[in-house]
Amino acid sequence: MSYRIQSGDTLSGLAKRYGTSVDSLMKANPDIQNKDLIYAGKTLNIPGSRDSFEPGTQGQGVRGGGSGGSSGAGNVTAPPGGAGPGTRGPGGSPFDIAMSHMGKNAGSLKLEQSGVGADMEDWVPNNVNCANFVSACLEQAGQIKDSQHSASVMTLQGNLDRDPNFKRVDLKDAKPGDVVSMKVGDGQHVVMFAGWKDGKPQFIGSNNVNSDGSQRISLTSMNYPIMSVHQYQG
Repeated sequence: MSYRIQSGDTLSGLAKRYGTSVDSLMKANPDIQNKDLIYAGKTLNIPGSRDSFEPGTQGQGVRGGGSGGSSGAGNVTAPPGGAGPGTRGPGGSPFDIAMSHMGKNAGSLKLEQSGVGADMEDWVPNNVNCANFVSACLEQAGQIKDSQHSASVMTLQGNLDRDPNFKRVDLKDAKPGDVVSMKVGDGQHVVMFAGWKDGKPQFIGSNNVNSDGSQRISLTSMNYPIMSVHQYQG
């Protein structure tokens, strides 16, 4: 989960509020050099907190949004209105790349030595890898640079806002692979658009579907307020 630091916040106070420790907060936020000095307005990664979501209906296969893989959200069809295939970068489709890792635990994936796993930050707790995974898929597709990768939802959103190759679009105009940021309670979650099923949007990402609260790459349907949908235009 990500938290925007408010005036008067302290690391010790935030650690107590979120049931973690100052040392864990500093490890999850390596840019903080002094535990007694944090800045209002900056985004803080909170280790040990969950990205919430509503699981999709179990089903088989994926149609229209990409190729291959098994699904956790039934038959996902291409969006109505001629949205067409997913966006592609010089390295391919981030949606196809994400689908190739369906069913993998984020904790294991981030330790792989090649591909998406090599681009993921391995220090990120196993239950908050949503931005870490999406960033890595975008990197592998050649849509963002390593310097734009972030394990923070809000930082990734800001990086895409500043990138001239991305623009914000409405969900109805989304294509498979578009980056969707959502507001979940006092935190955020980020996934990629996958298509439509029974008139409802479907998303792929690193979601808290394991019994211990850790994340696995899966297809889901969610009903949380959407903060932004970023579409690659490069």
